[in-house]
Amino acid sequence: MNDSQAISRSAKLKWIIGGSLGGLLAVAVVGFFIYSSVCPCDRMPGGFLLGEAAEGPITDWSFANDVPLCQLQIYAGIRPHSVNLNCFATPEGEMYLSCSVCDSKYWASKVEANESAVMKLDGVTYPVVLNRIQDPAKMDHAWSARVIKLQTHGGGPFNPIPDLDAVRPDHWWTYHVTWRS
Repeated sequence: MNDSQAISRSAKLKWIIGGSLGGLLAVAVVGFFIYSSVCPCDRMPGGFLLGEAAEGPITDWSFANDVPLCQLQIYAGIRPHSVNLNCFATPEGEMYLSCSVCDSKYWASKVEANESAVMKLDGVTYPVVLNRIQDPAKMDHAWSARVIKLQTHGGGPFNPIPDLDAVRPDHWWTYHVTWRS
């Protein structure tokens, strides 16, 4: 084998490896978008939330009480991460997210103050900002709104219908949701 044959063989090998890696990357990207189109699923997280974009700004989120579950998309580093959550509106129209035993949830560890996110309700996506609420009086007000919503949309092992006089557990967290302009 002479030098030109060795160079030609090396160039072909580089093309084959490069093409294979490029094809694998393309399959991974397409697969992630397909995965994003069907998940989050039950308790399995998803990627991007796809849907019709809402026109806003939204100041009265009362319609959230008509939707059994909401979906939330945050960024975990550069990767989108989405989950199914209870969302609910107070009588004043403010929206909150419900998170039980939240200190053990992956997504909650990625949410900081004034976190940009995307909410999806009934096929429509909303650009939002999240802020964790820790004031006990505000948490109790949000808890009451959650209890009322779950009288209609609760049920099942992961989302039981609470008693109307249910007391907010210490492990329960809530996030205030506002429109992001």
